[in-house]
Order: sequence, then C-alpha cells, then structure tokens
Amino acid sequence: MSSACDLVIRGQRVLTGGGFVPAAVAVRGGRIAAIEPIDATLAARDDVVLPPDQVLIPGLVDTHVHVNEPGRTDWEGFASATLAAAAGGVTTIIDMPLNSLPPTCTVSALEQKRRAAGPKASVDVGFWGGAIPANRGNLRELHDAGVFGFKAFLSPSGVPEFPHLSLSQLEAAADEIAAFDGLLLVHAEDPAVLESAANGGGDAYRDFVASRPDRSETDAVGHVIETVRRTGVRAHILHLSSAAALPQLAAARAEGLPITVETCPHYLFFSAEQIGDGETAFKCCPPIRSAANRDLLWQGLESGVIDLIASDHSPSTRALKLGHGGDFGLAWGGISGLQLSLAAVWTAAAERGIPLERVLGWMSVAPAGLAGLPTKGRITVGADADLVAFAPAESFTVDVSRLRHKNPISAFDGATLTGRVQRTWLAGASVYAVDDGIAGVPLGVLRRPCP
Repeated sequence: MSSACDLVIRGQRVLTGGGFVPAAVAVRGGRIAAIEPIDATLAARDDVVLPPDQVLIPGLVDTHVHVNEPGRTDWEGFASATLAAAAGGVTTIIDMPLNSLPPTCTVSALEQKRRAAGPKASVDVGFWGGAIPANRGNLRELHDAGVFGFKAFLSPSGVPEFPHLSLSQLEAAADEIAAFDGLLLVHAEDPAVLESAANGGGDAYRDFVASRPDRSETDAVGHVIETVRRTGVRAHILHLSSAAALPQLAAARAEGLPITVETCPHYLFFSAEQIGDGETAFKCCPPIRSAANRDLLWQGLESGVIDLIASDHSPSTRALKLGHGGDFGLAWGGISGLQLSLAAVWTAAAERGIPLERVLGWMSVAPAGLAGLPTKGRITVGADADLVAFAPAESFTVDVSRLRHKNPISAFDGATLTGRVQRTWLAGASVYAVDDGIAGVPLGVLRRPCP
C-alpha cells in the first residue's frame, strides 16, 4: 500500500468471502483498505498478530435489541447494552421501538433516542420505528427521518403505550409501508388463540407453554402471509419459536412473497425439558419449546427457511423478572442474552457439525442485509472495519454477575459455552479487550442509508 494504515490485523484464519484464510487486514479511516497475504509488508500505527487459537471474524449485527432508554433505564440503557454488545462481538445493534418512554413512534421520539444513545454508545446503534394505531398515516415521515423499518404486534405487547394492531390495522399499515418500500416487522402471536389458551398462571413451566401454543404462531404467521400477498409489503417475522410455522413459511417463500424470518439463541440452545417450575428467568414470548422443536428450528436455518438469528435481548429489573414467586403469569417475559448470543449459538451449532462461517452468515451477513447495511457484517475491502478476534475452542461458564448488561439476570447463568470474544474493534478502534474490558467509547448512531 502507498501510505500508512491505522491498523493491521494478521491472523492464520481470517473469514473473507473465500472462507477462512491466512491474511493481513489493513484498516484506514475506519474502513478495510486492503486484505493482503499474512506476511505482507504494511506500515501501520498498530500491527496486531492474533495467536493461533483465535480467528478474525466480522462484527455481528444484532437487529433485535431492547435498550429501553429513555424512560426505563432501570431495566437497561445504551451504556450498559452497548458494552454488553461489544463484549459479545456485536458491533451494530438495531434498537426496538418499545419499551422506552416514549416509544419510537414519532420523529420527536426518534430524536430523543438519538440524543440518549449518542454520548453513551460503544457500538453502532440504529433504530426501528413502531407501527401502532395512533401513528397510522404518519409512518412515511418516520421512515424519512431514518428508522430502518416498523415493528408491529398482533397481540398485546406487555406495555400500554405500545398497543397491538388488529388485522385490519395491520393491513392498513402494510399498505402505507409498501408505498415507500419500507419493511414491516411483526411479533406474530394471534390474540384470539392466546385468549382461548389462557390459564391461571402459576409456577408450572408446562402450563406457561400451553398458554402460548404453537397455533398462536402458526395462525399469526398465516395472517402476515395473507397481508403480504394482498399488499406486497416486505415483511419480517420476529423471534420464531414454533417450528410448526416452517412449512407455511417455506410455501410463502416458494410463492415468491417477500418474507424473511428470524429465530433467537435461546430457542436454539435451550429446550422446555431443561426448564424447571418457577424458573422465570427463562420466560419469553413466544416461549422456549421442546427439544424436538429446537431441532426443527435448526433444520429451518440450514434449509434457508429461517434467514437469521437475533438476540431479542429484552431485559428488566430483578423484581419484574424474579419477584413473583416463580409465577410465569406475572413475571416479565424476556431473555437477557446480548453478550452471549455468539457463544450460545456457536456452542449448539458445533455440536451439530455446523461450521462457524454458517453461524456468522446468520448473525452478521443476513441481519446486515435485513437492515440494509451493505458495509456491515463482512470482511471485504471497503467494508466498515468492525472486527472481532474470537477464540472458537475456548470454553467458559457464564457468571451473570460478570456480564455487562445492567441487571444481573440471564437464563444463561451457569451454562457452559464454547467460544469467547477476545477483542472487538469498531471502525478500527478497539472497544473491548478481554483482559481490560472496554477500551474506548466512540460515538455510533446509525441512520438508515438513503436509497
């Protein structure tokens, strides 16, 4: 290269478009300037040589994170959430429009989010908008202000300021979003099925799962498919839990309908059989289902019916999560797993013989594509220098007190995982190192790229 670089990272296994290869990655101005042979002569202010047990991978893109700031920062906030992201190898998060106060359903609320995130973010942060009954007809202005798409619930969201849409309201929102080629994200559980399956709560996990049966997802997914068919909107199914929905999604995709699908690390790692009565740390909606269902979700990923994996990091206070005597009907539903997503998925994938590059396709390339971020999620010349040194064979036991999200609660506490992030760079700047924690806090607030 004709001029000095800011950073060179050399490794025996660097994940490029051609797979893992020995390479030297040169960084200038926050972007990858060149990928050269590992022993290439490159002048740089910082020349890092990875040890043989570490691989260089692109930073993960997590498109489903609840940060909850402003308004519910006792649950989580941008400082703690983005520290957890960096420690987990996640260099870009897209924040969900709830459970902050106000929710991201107006341009004013979006600007409040940006002001809250800017001084605190250790990784890049973007924002989804919300589609609720009250902002019908105003979604274009939120889109033009830079949200990446619009989240809607078909069933109650759990917070009163973010009401769900009826089927007619969903179709109206879809029509509106399709007019400017936006993206509609749907929490797909059918409220009529949930109402018919409701029970008295209690501490029995099997009763909680029975209160949110497979049919709640299959019926809701069917509604989304029909809405896409009628309106042409691009739609994304959030946090698919029930593998029973896979055949209808596969058929919709074969039909050419623009539908994408995600699942989450907790659905791929845990099973209902592992969860004891009263263990409300595992409560999420839709629920963690059986081991057989989990295996089918993995098949859905491998077959391409499920496109990507996102954390659905949905934290709360200890009182909300654990303070109801083990009653699943009263506990807050959400898993805190942002920092552990890569390790959890890689642990389960490796047991199934799935290579790391496929995992990263689901957790980096595909979510970057969903959000329309072509410079994220890959190691290629011109891409953002968001990079992670990862030790894929290093095992550790999760100690929730050492995780960086705000409240020390997680379903993963005590789990043995394989694969540890050693260092994370954002735009070529070190933002995490395993030996000394966070090294810097750069500003990182994303706007949706202009067409």
